[in-house]
Amino acid sequence: MSDNQQPRVVVIGGGTGMPVLLRGLKNLPIHLTALVTVADDGGSTGRLRNEMSIPAPGDIRNVIAALSDAEPMLLELFQHRFTMGNGLSGHSMGNLLLAAMTSITGNFYTGIKEISRVLNVKGKIYPISNESMSLHAKMTDGMVVSGESNIPLANKKINRVFLSPQPVQPLPNAVRALEKADLIVIAPGSLYTSILPNMIIPQIDVAIQQSKGKVVYVCNVMTQAGETTGYSAADHVQAIHEHVGNCIDSIVVHNEPINENVRDVYAEENAAPVVYDTDRLLEMGLQIIESDIINPSRTALRHDTHKIAELLYSIINKS
Repeated sequence: MSDNQQPRVVVIGGGTGMPVLLRGLKNLPIHLTALVTVADDGGSTGRLRNEMSIPAPGDIRNVIAALSDAEPMLLELFQHRFTMGNGLSGHSMGNLLLAAMTSITGNFYTGIKEISRVLNVKGKIYPISNESMSLHAKMTDGMVVSGESNIPLANKKINRVFLSPQPVQPLPNAVRALEKADLIVIAPGSLYTSILPNMIIPQIDVAIQQSKGKVVYVCNVMTQAGETTGYSAADHVQAIHEHVGNCIDSIVVHNEPINENVRDVYAEENAAPVVYDTDRLLEMGLQIIESDIINPSRTALRHDTHKIAELLYSIINKS
């Protein structure tokens, strides 16, 4: 298959779930594009955002590392986090490089492109926007919480999330990638603080809804305290549909029991396995794709890089 005939796969998300998917997908014969959230405001990322007025670099950094084919030592340097030093402590080397390259080129996306070239990145990485933005959540009791890192800490049921300042301008390349996609993958991750901040941006929501490609949501395996406590798989989908409209064609769910010891560890964090309410998902018109997609060697529950990549590739071949 020539490069021009290869299917176009767009993965949208952020946080820890997205890089896991990308590591497996990058070696497949596909045109791969990652659309990454820039609404994060915690830690090193938050400090650089505030001091330099740039979009959040942290999730972009992790995606660059996942898609890079650079030497292991160079990647270790890129992901290195300083633990001491006045002003340096807590900063990641990769975040500092992204901030520096943005300063040199005068453009956040151009900075990403240059670092991606240096680190031999496979596929394309687009920030969902070239602008710095803030995430807010309106809770069901009417309270509004501002700041991505503060939203889960409120420990209240979320009604909806929104961005400021309005209107947020999407990166044109991100919109075009969605319009041309054969498959759009909504990565697992924090539903309200990593996934939805991408999808609610004007033009992005429309591009997902109107895409000719199939839209697949890789559902979280565990609930997340302060965001999705008590949420079933259909609740996750419902939240996306309420923010963006009915845009999901298929949902990927893990269909094997979760080890009791692992459940106990997560229970201490007020997290539990996501219940897959099949009847409700079918009523929503979704195709349910069940598979064992967890990496059993990890103490923290993570999707298996290669299992999920093979599963997603099989969806492309069937469509």
